[in-house]
Amino acid sequence: MNFSERVRSASELKQKKQKELQEIEDVAVELASLAGSQITRTLGSIFTVRYKTGPQEAEISLRDPVSEVDGVIESLIRARIGDRFPDHAIIGEEMKDRHEDAYLWAVDPIDGTTNFVNGFPLFAASIGVLCEGKPVVGALWCSISHALRAGVYHAHDGGPLRFESDEVTSRVNPEVRRKLAGVPFALPSDEFAWETRKTGSAAIECALVAAGLMQVARFTSPNIWDVAGGLALLLAAGREVRRRDGDAWVPMESFAPMRGANDIEELRHWHGGLVVGTSEAVAQMCQQ
Repeated sequence: MNFSERVRSASELKQKKQKELQEIEDVAVELASLAGSQITRTLGSIFTVRYKTGPQEAEISLRDPVSEVDGVIESLIRARIGDRFPDHAIIGEEMKDRHEDAYLWAVDPIDGTTNFVNGFPLFAASIGVLCEGKPVVGALWCSISHALRAGVYHAHDGGPLRFESDEVTSRVNPEVRRKLAGVPFALPSDEFAWETRKTGSAAIECALVAAGLMQVARFTSPNIWDVAGGLALLLAAGREVRRRDGDAWVPMESFAPMRGANDIEELRHWHGGLVVGTSEAVAQMCQQ
């Protein structure tokens, strides 16, 4: 194969990959919209809420509520993925994993469940798709947005960040001297170069950073389904992502399996500190 043939072959493979990712993104948007509709219909009604067990089997963690709505939404999403992409793997917060393919869907039916069960309108339905560990598609239905309405932020690797059908262009007002930062714990703002906010949803904060409403966000130890979709949006928007590695912060391009309580290394067990945002703000946050 000569040089021109190799170039043409590489171009054709790239086009095929982009078409494949666009198809996956379209389905992810459909599923995120479905989750959003289910959440909207249920918000404000009476539904069952349970709490996960803590480190000891007999104790519960009041920080970890799960509503019956979570299970309903995840079941719907898993069924649709199974119909459209039967060979794709699925990992979710509420149900047993299915691992069969290089593509893996990471699903969080409601990120910000404590907000949701209390009727506090800051939460999201997060759908992320990984290819060999790398976030390549994200679709987040968010209860809030830069457009002052609920809707789906979405993107795929090589494509733009969109909200619903519109491309998102971050516009920075030079008159605003003090930007916003999402943090695990609200801190006195005078000590930092930004005002700090805690929303209670990692997915929401990823979307807001990607859209330019927040400059930076830090997460202490999120689960993979909390941030997989959000990282795809951030990368599409040209934001920087770093993960904690000991005492250092290093660039993050993909998720790697971690060892869990069952002593088996799986992506389900992934967790770790993350800082996301503009390059300058990430560098500043990582020094604190």
